[in-house]
Amino acid sequence: MSFETGKLERAILVGAIFGKNDEQSVAEHLDEMELLSETAGAEVVGRVTQKVSKINPAFFIGKGKAEQIVRQAKELDANLLIFDDDLSPAQTKNFQKLADNLKVIDRSALILDIFRKHAKTKEAKTQVELAHLQYILPRLTRMWTHLERQMGGIGTRAGAGETQIEVDRRLIRQRIGKLKKELKRIDRERVTQGKRRKDLFKVAIVGYTNAGKSTLMQALTGEEVFIQDQLFATLDTTIRSVSFNGTHKFLLSDTVGFIRKLPHHLVASFRSTLKEVIDGDLILIVLDASSQQVMEHLETIHTVLEELKADKHKTLLVLNKIDLIHGSARMAYLKRIFPEGILISARSQLRIDQLMKNITRVMDETSQTVNVFFSFEQGRELAVAQEGVEVLERSYDDDGIRLKIRGSPQRINQIILSTEK
Repeated sequence: MSFETGKLERAILVGAIFGKNDEQSVAEHLDEMELLSETAGAEVVGRVTQKVSKINPAFFIGKGKAEQIVRQAKELDANLLIFDDDLSPAQTKNFQKLADNLKVIDRSALILDIFRKHAKTKEAKTQVELAHLQYILPRLTRMWTHLERQMGGIGTRAGAGETQIEVDRRLIRQRIGKLKKELKRIDRERVTQGKRRKDLFKVAIVGYTNAGKSTLMQALTGEEVFIQDQLFATLDTTIRSVSFNGTHKFLLSDTVGFIRKLPHHLVASFRSTLKEVIDGDLILIVLDASSQQVMEHLETIHTVLEELKADKHKTLLVLNKIDLIHGSARMAYLKRIFPEGILISARSQLRIDQLMKNITRVMDETSQTVNVFFSFEQGRELAVAQEGVEVLERSYDDDGIRLKIRGSPQRINQIILSTEK
C-alpha cells in the first residue's frame, strides 16, 4: 500500500482487548498506531476497540462489530481501516465484502509502508522491497482485488483471474530471489569493509524508534547526523569513530529503531544492516525515560535482540530525555526500577561524560594492556602492531622501540605472537 497519492487518507484504528492486552495497554498501542499512521501520511478520524474472548477467524473481531465499523467509516468519510494486529487473508477479504470502498490493512502493512517511504539508499530500498514482497506473497490469491487497488504496479493488468495471479506469484518469487542475491552481495561488501575495523572496539546503539538514538550519536561524536522527531526517520546504519580523553577509541553505530510487533520479514531483511549490532562488543540500549511505556519498550528491544541472537551481548542501559521529566517522583521511580541505568539527556548534553566513562570502563574490562619491544630491524612488524590497538606509550632504547598498547585479547595475542617470531 502507499499513502503518497497527494490525498490524505482518513483512517479508523481498530484494536482488540483480549488475553494480556487489557483496555489500558490497547489504548497505548493505538496511541502508537496513531503516530505510525501520521508518519505514513494518514489522518486518524476514529478509534474502535472491542473486548473479545477469542479472535474471530472471519473478521478478527465480532461480525456485528465489523458491520458497525463499516457504518462508522461511511459516517466519518473514512477510507482506511488499520488493525493493530496481523490479519489473515481471509479476514481482509471478508471486510472487503462488507465494504468494497474500504482499504483494510494491519500493523505490519503500515510499518512496511513507512519503511518504503523512508528508504533512501539502495540497500534500504532492497531490504524493504524484499520484506514487502514476502509479506504480500501469501496474501496474493484472496486479497487480489484489494492488492490491485493498493499496489499500482503488480496486479494492475486486465483480467486478473487465477491464471494471472499465478503469473504474478511467479514474478514475485523471481523478484524475491533476485533481491536476496543482491542483499548477499551487499553483505559481502559490508564484511570486506568490516575487516578493516575488526580489531577496534565496537559499540552499537539500539532502542525503540524515536528514543533519541541519533541525537545521542551526535552528542557522543560531535558530528552532524540526520535527526528528526519522527518514527523511523532513518533506516541506514551510521558508523562514526569516537575518541575519549586520548586513551580510548571505539566505533559507534546507530541503526534502525525497533518497535512493537516489528514484522518478522522486516527483521530478517534488515539482518545485514543490523549486523553492526550482532557483531558489537557493547550494546547501548537507549530508552525514552519520559515515556510511560518505557518497560514495554525495553521488552520489545529484548525480543528483537533475542531474534537477532544478540541477547547475550554486554549491554549498558541508557535512560535518555531526562530533560523532559518534571518532578522528583518520576526520577525516583526510574532509579528504583533501573538501578544500573545511566540517566542522560542527549539533546541537552546532560551526563554524557558519565556515559562515556561507563563505556570506557567496559572497554577496560574486556581489553588487555601489554608492553612489547621491537628491534629497529622489525619496522614492518612495528607498523602492523600499531593497527587495531591504542598505543598508550612509546619509548626509544638504543636497540629498539618499546610500546605500551591496549586492545582486544585476540588482537593482543596476535601481536605477541608476531614479536616472538
